[in-house]
Amino acid sequence: AELYVLAPDAQFIVAVVGGLTAVFAATIAVAQFDIKRVLAYSTISQLGFMVAAVGMGAFVAGMFHLVSHAFFKALLFLGSGSVIQGVERGQHHAEHDSKLKQELESRGEQHVDPQDIRNMGGLRKTMKLTFWTYIIGAVALAGGPPLVGFFSKDEILAEGKDLNTFVYILLLIAAVFTAFYIGRQVIYVFFGRSRTIAAGHSSESPLVMTIPLMVLAFLTLFGGGLNLPGVHPFTDWLEQTLEHVHIAEFDVQVAVLSTGFALVSFTLAYLFYSRRYKAQQKLPADQRPDDPLRPILGPVFRLLENKYWIDELYWTVILNPYVSLSKFLADVVDWNFLHDWFHDVVIAGGYLRFTNWLSTAFDLKVIDGAANGLAILVERSAAGLRRSETGYVRNYALSVFLGLVII
Repeated sequence: AELYVLAPDAQFIVAVVGGLTAVFAATIAVAQFDIKRVLAYSTISQLGFMVAAVGMGAFVAGMFHLVSHAFFKALLFLGSGSVIQGVERGQHHAEHDSKLKQELESRGEQHVDPQDIRNMGGLRKTMKLTFWTYIIGAVALAGGPPLVGFFSKDEILAEGKDLNTFVYILLLIAAVFTAFYIGRQVIYVFFGRSRTIAAGHSSESPLVMTIPLMVLAFLTLFGGGLNLPGVHPFTDWLEQTLEHVHIAEFDVQVAVLSTGFALVSFTLAYLFYSRRYKAQQKLPADQRPDDPLRPILGPVFRLLENKYWIDELYWTVILNPYVSLSKFLADVVDWNFLHDWFHDVVIAGGYLRFTNWLSTAFDLKVIDGAANGLAILVERSAAGLRRSETGYVRNYALSVFLGLVII
């Protein structure tokens, strides 16, 4: 917080990046079909809200949204896991039932993706507890009152209205997309008719999963009391560690505007998805309609579905060059240069040539030559001295006589 306050330009950039991230990720979530991927991009979008709040100097609002987001996003992720397991149980049941197994084969549903929301539908009837807890999390994510997401998100929006109009508009746009994509997901998963046999025979999760769902739903319902307008216990607590903390007053205009946008987005999601499936009740169950936004948005929907091709861009710009460089370093530098040439030729070859010279030239000619020369010298000296050893006493007496004469 202290560093941000000392650098207003950096603070502005951080706020704008947070706002753009919130919009960017929210638009991607609109066109995703994996139930967890929708929530993953939703998390990125909500992180954009938090970063924007910190960038604007609304440190308490950003921290509060971090805490509240932990409640309802954990609820949604656990709820999505419950949904996936419910569909998998339905698929398992169908595979072990002779009639349903034949129907699975006739409809080509032997390998249904349990995470694809297009393979779901109607789960509110078979997974009621998961449905109601998921609805609580969805409404909180959309900022519906009086859940925890309403208080934390509106606190960020109220701060943005006073501190940075541009970021405030960006966050309002992100909030509109948030309500739309979570409404779309809820309708796809829980409403309409079951679009697969697995979804039609799904069952509720055991208590080990539903009890945590209820606990998280309780926190989502009443977590707004952590920083309730007029009381602000969370703000008072942060004042002990943060210097630049101020109490954000509740802005009725912002609350009405954000709630109105959320209602409009929910309504649009209902018009685009719920009515479409009602109109197609007479179609065979295996004829699942594509997303109704695709023909309307055309290439824009494909752009969102492919996540702006960020992954492909990332592979092209960063990963592929990195992989190529790694292969070059491994094959050319490490193997061909270091292993084949430097190690085998320079080090191993040089060592072999040096040891061969030591064994042939130096050892045989120098070391052995010196030893053999010494032996030859001793041998020749001994051969010369041996001549003086005749064995005759007269010769020895003559030698003694000559010695005496010399002395």
